Amino acid sequence: MKIGILSDTHGYLDQKVFSYFENCDEIWHAGDIGDETVIDDLKAFKPCRIVFGNIDGHQIRKRVSEFLSFEILDKKILMIHIAGKYGSYTPQVRDLIALHQPDILVCGHSHILKIAFDSKYNLLYLNPGAVGISGFHQVRTILRFEISSGFMGNAEVIEFANRHVK
Repeated sequence: MKIGILSDTHGYLDQKVFSYFENCDEIWHAGDIGDETVIDDLKAFKPCRIVFGNIDGHQIRKRVSEFLSFEILDKKILMIHIAGKYGSYTPQVRDLIALHQPDILVCGHSHILKIAFDSKYNLLYLNPGAVGISGFHQVRTILRFEISSGFMGNAEVIEFANRHVK
């Protein structure tokens, strides 16, 4: 199963995302959506799993959850916008990890791309960075990766132009 992951659109969804995610089976948005049209456009394109972020208002929060815990094949996934720093998670995320014991933790918020295995919690940490044009990041990024029975990997980082260039 191929997964496309993005975060921190802040109301701007680059149309190139659709070509990069064309062969994906699902799209995961790790929060700070910024505008309901981002949800609508993604859901019209592919099956989606979406969480809200700290900038998202009441209307978006009515449509999507703060966090998701789900399973694909034999892998457990936890997705939340604010997880805290890699390896030093917020108390809420530490509690969610203890409860759900995910194999993969997907988050956003930092606008910093990071893929790392956290041996303390025995999980793969995925933060796609930010693909929107608001924030301090200079390069916009998204991720693609694969999950199959007994496997998760083949992660690809896709870089977009400088955030000031649409």
